[in-house]
Amino acid sequence: MQDKEVLKLVGARIRVLRKEKGLSQEALGEKGGFHFSYIGQIERGEKNVSLLNVAKIAKALDVNLIQLFSYVSEDPKMMESDLEIIEIITMLRKSSPEKVRLARNVMRELTSGGEQNHSR
Repeated sequence: MQDKEVLKLVGARIRVLRKEKGLSQEALGEKGGFHFSYIGQIERGEKNVSLLNVAKIAKALDVNLIQLFSYVSEDPKMMESDLEIIEIITMLRKSSPEKVRLARNVMRELTSGGEQNHSR
């Protein structure tokens, strides 16, 4: 992965999260203590933003830092199944470890095509 590609992927992810929160670049900039043009440069992959500023952006977006590195396609259109997968992940993050294991086992059964695969 080339340097510029990383910048573009993280920038695209920040843009998606900002839009999901209904924030303009200016509003995000105000919440994080940045000028809106700086937010635009980050979103376009033009700025190599410091880790400290990434943390400020995550806080301003009210997301975990790791969520900024969950790359998204530069294509803003998501498949309906992608949205359903995100919903499942969100539900699992709120579940107990036992329920997560149960869900994993159900998924193994669904994706195994009837094969017996009970390895951990």
